[in-house]
Parts: sequence; C-alpha cells; structure tokens
Amino acid sequence: MGELPAGTARASTDRVVFGVTALLVLFFLGWGIASPTTLGAFAEAGLRWAVDDIGWGYSLAATGFVVFVGWLALSRYGSIPLGGDDEEPEFHTLSWIAMMFIAGMGIGLMFFGVAEPLAHYVQPPPETVDPMTAAAVRTSFATTLFHWALHPWAIYAVVGLTIAYGTFRRGRRQMISSAFAPLLGQRRGVKPLGKVVDVLALLATLFGSAASLGIGTLQISSGMRSAGWIAAVSIPVLVVIIGVLTICFVASAVSGVSRGIQWLSGTNVVLAALLALFVLVTGPTVFILSLIPTSIGNYVGDFASMAARTGATGSAALDEWLSHWTIFYWAWWISWAPFVGTFLARISRGRTIRQFVGGVLLVPSAVSVVWFAIFGGSAIDLQRGGVDVAGSGGEEVQIFTVIRALPIPTALTVLVIVLVAIFFITGADSASLVMGKFSQRGTISPRKWMIVFWGVATGSVAAIMLMSGGDHALEGIQNLTFLASVPFALVMVLMCVSLTKDLRGDELIHRRRRAEQVLSKLADEEPRDETG
Repeated sequence: MGELPAGTARASTDRVVFGVTALLVLFFLGWGIASPTTLGAFAEAGLRWAVDDIGWGYSLAATGFVVFVGWLALSRYGSIPLGGDDEEPEFHTLSWIAMMFIAGMGIGLMFFGVAEPLAHYVQPPPETVDPMTAAAVRTSFATTLFHWALHPWAIYAVVGLTIAYGTFRRGRRQMISSAFAPLLGQRRGVKPLGKVVDVLALLATLFGSAASLGIGTLQISSGMRSAGWIAAVSIPVLVVIIGVLTICFVASAVSGVSRGIQWLSGTNVVLAALLALFVLVTGPTVFILSLIPTSIGNYVGDFASMAARTGATGSAALDEWLSHWTIFYWAWWISWAPFVGTFLARISRGRTIRQFVGGVLLVPSAVSVVWFAIFGGSAIDLQRGGVDVAGSGGEEVQIFTVIRALPIPTALTVLVIVLVAIFFITGADSASLVMGKFSQRGTISPRKWMIVFWGVATGSVAAIMLMSGGDHALEGIQNLTFLASVPFALVMVLMCVSLTKDLRGDELIHRRRRAEQVLSKLADEEPRDETG
C-alpha cells in the first residue's frame, strides 16, 4: 500500500497536457469573440446530433454508473479500505459529509430549486401526465429527483473511487490518467493515451465550471434586477458580474488560505439551511412536508421508466425535452466529475468502499429531497393559488418571484445573491486548483500563475457561452457543456472497467481467496479422515 505520492515537490508543468488544452481553449475563445453566432449554431447542431445519435448512450451510462457503484458497495469489494488495511478516516463523518455536499451541487440547487419542479408541473415530460394536475405534482418531483439524487452522485463516485483507490491504496498520482494503469500498464506507446485522458479531464472540468459560472451569473443579475439595483439584464452586465466573480475565486484560490475557505463554506451551508427553514416555516408548511415522502415514493416507483426514457419513439417533443433536461444534466454532472471526483477522493482517505458509496449517494440525495420539496413546493403552491411564477421569467428569475411572496423579500433577495456568489466562489477556486494539478503532473500545490490562467480561462469561457446563446443564454451554456462532456463519458465507462480489474487484484481480496481455498480444502479432506 503506497502513501500519497509526494506531489509536494516543485510543480513541473506537463507541457503536452497544458499546451494542448490551452490551445484548444484559446481557439474556442477566439471563435466565440470573432463570431459568437456561428459558434452558437455549431453548438446547437452538435447537440442535435448527439441527442439523436448517442443520447441513448448517455442514458444507459448514467444509470449504469448507479448500478456499478451500488454493486461495488454490496459486493465483497465493499470492505476494501481507501488506504492501508488499518488506516482510520482522515476526517470526521460530519466534516466529510459537509465538504462533499459543498463540492457537488450547491449553486445548481439555488438555481433549479424552484425552477425545475415548477417547470415539470406546468409542462410535464412528453407522453406522461396532464399539466397542472395532482398527477403532475407527483411526476414533477419524481423527475426532479431523478436528475438530482442518485445519478449525479454515482457519476461523481465512479471518478472519486477510482482516484482514491489508486492514490491511497496503490500509491499512484492523483491524475485521471493514473486510473488507467490496470488497463494500460507501463507498456510503450500508452503514455500518449494517458495524456489524451488528462486533456479530456481538463476540458470537461473547465466547461463544467464555466457552465456553473454562467448559471450563477444569470441568477445574480436577476436578483439585482428584482432588488431594483439594475434596470435590465444585458450582456455587458453579465460580463461585469462574471469578471467580479472570476477575480474573487481566483484570488481565493491563489491565496491558499484554506481555513478561510473552510469557514466561508461552512457559513454558506448555515445560511442555506436558515433560508430553507425560513421558507418552510413561512411558506405552505404542511404541503411541503407531505411532499417529502410522496416524492421519495414516486421517485422509486418511476425510476425504471424514467431511466428508459429516450428519443427511440421518434417523438420530436421528447427529443427536445431530453436535450434541455435529462441529457443536459448527465452532461453537466459528467463535466463536473473530474473535479468533484478528485475532491471526494482527497477527503475520503481511510474509508471503505462501502462507506464511501453509502455516504456519497445517500446523504446528498436526502438533502436534495428536502430542498426541492421546500422551494419547488412553495413555487407550485403559489402557481396553484394564482401567482404565475412560471410566467414571471426564465429559470433564473423564478426564485425571486417566490421570495416576493414571503416576508422580508428584500433581505431574502440579498441572501440568495450572496449564497449563489459564495457557492460558486468556494467551488470554482477548488476547480482552478484541480485544473492546475492536472496540468502539473498531479502536484498538490500547483503554481500560482497556473491557477490564475485556468481561473481567467473559466471566466472567459463562461462569457463566451452567454454571448453565443444570445437571447437564450442558458441554452448556449447547455449546448457547449454537453459537447465538452461527450468524450469524457467514454473515459468514465473505461474507468469502471479499470477499477474492477484493480479491485480483483487487491491484496485483501487475495488473502480472503486463499483463506477460502484453505477452508474448502480442509472441508474436503475431513470426510476422508473419518473413513480412514
């Protein structure tokens, strides 16, 4: 069992991985600046091809990851520790849970907490139920949880388990390419393949972080307009907000003040909990509480049919819906997987595979159930009561429409803006550090100029995403995120194969197998001894 690779030595830049990725990003930025319209058209055409031709693969892979990590937890491999045989967990359970949730989806919950359940209530998935009915309420929450509960965290768990096992159990570098050592070995000619994998991981992380920045920017600008701070939301306003957020998270990442970031993250979780509690108490409390068991039951009951939902029927409406919802989510989670998976690996040393899967899948899923019941339930209750929340504007606006129906709306609006900003800053600074790590051979302390480069690149890509989307900025974000994640989805499938091969050769499994063979041999010999 190897210790964590040094990585503390002077950071050495991988010129191939960094250079190729940087050139691709600069090409994309140049294209977006020169002709954002053609970039948007290209992304739209690429999305249409991907949804029509390989959307089935996304659906199959995403559910396959849930099955895979569940199987690992329940199998004989579940007791294998992510570290030495007698190693204790590095972090206490409560700290571990808090950190994993902060990394995974804080800004997304702020954006879609109201918007998604309401959207599926007003316009349910094609070929399901009638809109704005009791059945639509049940379908809306089942669909929302399908996108936010087990699937995203299983995607993160695949990457996190593979890296944690390879790093803490096998002594490899914390690089995505290191996960393929069982498949590629040390043979000549495989090194370029590893660099391709690291480039794909960098691109996926960059576009996933940029997508979150774009979504957060849209919501912050809508909050500023709701509070009366700006007259209208425009591209220049969005670019200014992106610039401010980028400066904040780059400064945070470069400062290296980990205690400050931990304090900021903890504060944000407390503020989010207080916001949720306030909405629960001042909103339709009984309706919200009744939604929690109902949502879980419908999610479990409809799981198979939702997992099988593809465009195979040839329905144009279903294809369109999938591209904006399910497939976009799978792409977004996969694009975040290199960063979140690496982070989960880092904080999970000493835990067993079973503990890792149980914590990563179940705890955030439970929080998501409560969050969507509170905010989505409040929105649906207002919609049924005559307040047109769904018609008040885009997804980024709707949470502020709900807030205006509650006490102290101005204070709540400011709180939401602060929460979105801090959720993004605390996630993006870590993403910049991870991109620096990938660029400098897995070092735990990438150079500051490298962190600044990837931070600025993230902000620039977010701005181009919004510009290329034009009046439909969110669609531009969705399209480009999806395209960036396509190759990494294949990487993740291969990671499952590589991890399985790695686990079969684990020393603990070998010792158990030898013990079973000895016991079996003794059992076979015992009758002969009695007759002898």
